[in-house]
Amino acid sequence: MLEARTPGPGTRTAVVAAAVALTATTTVFALPAAPARADDGQCTFPSKPYAGRPWALQRVNLDELWAQSTGKNVQVAVIDTGVDVKNPQLAKAVDASKGSNLLPGENRKGEKIDRGNKWGTTDTVGHGTRVAGIIAARPVKGTGFVGLAPDATIIPIKQNDAEGDGTAKTLVDAIKYAVRAGADVINISQDTSEPLDPKDSTLKDAVDYALDRKVVVVASAGNDGLGGNEKATYPASYEGVLAVAASDRNNERAAFSQKGEFVDIAAPGVDMISTVPGNGHCSDNGTSFSAPYVAGVAALLKSKYPKWTAQEVAAQIEQTAERSIPGHDALVGWGVVDPVKALTDVDPAHPLQSPRPENGMTKGEAPSVTPLHFGETAEERDSRLATYTVVGGLVLVAGLAGTAVAARDARRRRGGRTNGAPRTP
Repeated sequence: MLEARTPGPGTRTAVVAAAVALTATTTVFALPAAPARADDGQCTFPSKPYAGRPWALQRVNLDELWAQSTGKNVQVAVIDTGVDVKNPQLAKAVDASKGSNLLPGENRKGEKIDRGNKWGTTDTVGHGTRVAGIIAARPVKGTGFVGLAPDATIIPIKQNDAEGDGTAKTLVDAIKYAVRAGADVINISQDTSEPLDPKDSTLKDAVDYALDRKVVVVASAGNDGLGGNEKATYPASYEGVLAVAASDRNNERAAFSQKGEFVDIAAPGVDMISTVPGNGHCSDNGTSFSAPYVAGVAALLKSKYPKWTAQEVAAQIEQTAERSIPGHDALVGWGVVDPVKALTDVDPAHPLQSPRPENGMTKGEAPSVTPLHFGETAEERDSRLATYTVVGGLVLVAGLAGTAVAARDARRRRGGRTNGAPRTP
């Protein structure tokens, strides 16, 4: 799981809290730092609801986006620390019957660990719950936060925990389980920065197993980008996987975000509001939260074009991204994801196989914030129309009264002129 903190008011600088060996080789997986909240750098849960619309959603015209697709009939597997279903925005988004807990019964020291329930719907870390919310949180009163694909279904797969008890084997098992459970998209917000043992290709084989079955695999690029670090991470670096870097409000790479030729796309990853266990929301930074933003867009595309392959979905997202240069770069890949353009600038008869460097360039300027539009209920609409009727009636009465007074005065003036005598008040 990947989280980062950037220096500034209310935040603290950190990249990862720990790393854990996955196999007998040198492979390690990055674990999250302590969850953060926007005001004090710490996130406790349950938490208070976030009332406004987060900036990462303000950059999208959600009405236009959801007119194209809401992610209906699409299943997204979240391979993570579990997904808590007590949060009201996730209760109906998660299909617990398809979930699974693949954590081993013991840690590497042979000690028994608390695995939680068998469905993967417990999350003591909060990481997987935030990832799932960015993808498919349902709209509720009291908050402007909502998932990009609010009709998609989450398959919770618990594969890791705060102590890093997940292994290479549990990740492989999780990917294969997700495919068998019917996932259309898989989100993996964790990585290893060490090359895998060349003799052990089980993780790559699991990724290829998913891709061959038209399952889109999205993975975070990593948070070790401070100081100009550049190195490949896995599974993001595998061919066919959508490797996602983090961008900021200016559509530029976040300072912590991993860079490299393997990066395919970027998405908002700074001050990312999302759901936490129990109730409420927290804010955090990291490519962990950029990946589900892209996974949400992939879910929208898979819903609208269910026959598209994983390669075609990935190419469409890359081709329609907001670019600062005509082609690919190591910072943000093909650019920052543009959800609306990905759904509207489409040739269904000839889906792309790979992005075209010379076409589709959109200057990567800071996105303009769209006006907030939350819609209205039927009761609110009826009340508004009733108000219009009352006000309109009052205006009409006032207008008729004014006309009558003017006519009376005119008659009086004419009468005064006829008898030649001045009128008394």
